[in-house]
Amino acid sequence: MKKIELLQSVSIFWDLTEDELGHISKKMVSKSFETGRMILLEEAEGEQCFFVTKGSVKITRINKRGQEVILAILRDGDFFGEMSLLDGESRSANVVALEETEVLTLNRKDFLGVLEEYPQIAILLLKEMAHRLRKSDRQIASLSLSAAEKRIALCILRIAEEQGVIQRGFVSIPKAPIQQDIANMSGTSRETVSRALKLLEKEGFVQRNGRELIINDYNRFIKEFDS
Repeated sequence: MKKIELLQSVSIFWDLTEDELGHISKKMVSKSFETGRMILLEEAEGEQCFFVTKGSVKITRINKRGQEVILAILRDGDFFGEMSLLDGESRSANVVALEETEVLTLNRKDFLGVLEEYPQIAILLLKEMAHRLRKSDRQIASLSLSAAEKRIALCILRIAEEQGVIQRGFVSIPKAPIQQDIANMSGTSRETVSRALKLLEKEGFVQRNGRELIINDYNRFIKEFDS
């Protein structure tokens, strides 16, 4: 029953009944990863997809200067590794556990069989991949056209969209990425992120409470930095 409850939080399984989820869950294997553990390696062969049930991971690549670039941070209910199973190519990025993380895995044969048996999953998967493509397009545009501070603000906006919780008119990110990870996501340095966050705080856009990052006025933030 636990596996079924966990799968109910995954967007591509929302249209399935408990019996159908039970059928799929029997094909899955549970795995755990310690903080900092490499889960997937870029260019490796892909034989499984992964569904995050606890914790968080970062999707990364290494640029020509040897620097880590974070493409996304995924949490409970997210999934990764499906692209290699669909096109037969090698892994396109690294995946690293940001904290103690638990996943459910599905091998290639069972994954393709599930898509064939439940076409509604394939449709929701296409929607999710289109959503990710739109986010990537926006990230590329911000990296090429925006000043460093604006890129950081857009990165915070993207994190808020993925992880934020609306509370009394403001948006809270309970466990915001560390400054170095924000720098890697926005193509800047940790020092630049630190300066940008201090400036955003001074101007009343955000406030910080430990790891929690709060956007005081979400609409104002969007209007200022995403227009």
